[in-house]
Amino acid sequence: QNKGFFVAIKGAVSDGHKFIQSAIIKGAAAIIVEEMPIKLNNDITYIKVESSYNALAIVASNFYNHPSEKIRLIGVTGTNGKTTIVSLLHQLFMLINYKAGMISTIENKIFDQIISSTHTTPDPLQINYLLNKMVEKGCKFCFMEVSSHALSQGRANGLSFSGAVFTNLTQ
Repeated sequence: QNKGFFVAIKGAVSDGHKFIQSAIIKGAAAIIVEEMPIKLNNDITYIKVESSYNALAIVASNFYNHPSEKIRLIGVTGTNGKTTIVSLLHQLFMLINYKAGMISTIENKIFDQIISSTHTTPDPLQINYLLNKMVEKGCKFCFMEVSSHALSQGRANGLSFSGAVFTNLTQ
């Protein structure tokens, strides 16, 4: 029985299009692709898009019911100081009794609950998951590091920011 879908993303190291057959074997009923496979499976729905990564961002936001629209999401970008500013804003808002979350290089937080971090800016699926958890827990604000690398990769695509902080720009 098929269930779920697979998004074939072209990465810097590998191309998700090479794993389409494996995804079908594991039960994917639909595949989002940038390039249609030469051999199509009649039992699978293929959705061709210009950017699989952008499609993932939209799907993730839809799946989690647009959490960035239900919280005041503040992005912090710049060469230096992102982690410090995000941490200070989170601490300040918690001290003045605002329920707040944080997405950063060091750790992600929902109030004081720590969720481990693997990237400065997670992928769209993880971001929307975290934002959804924050909304479920009653957070009104989220302070999020947004690296320039993440912006160029589209990791913040599909998010609705209420504000932004630009720290600086150096070489």
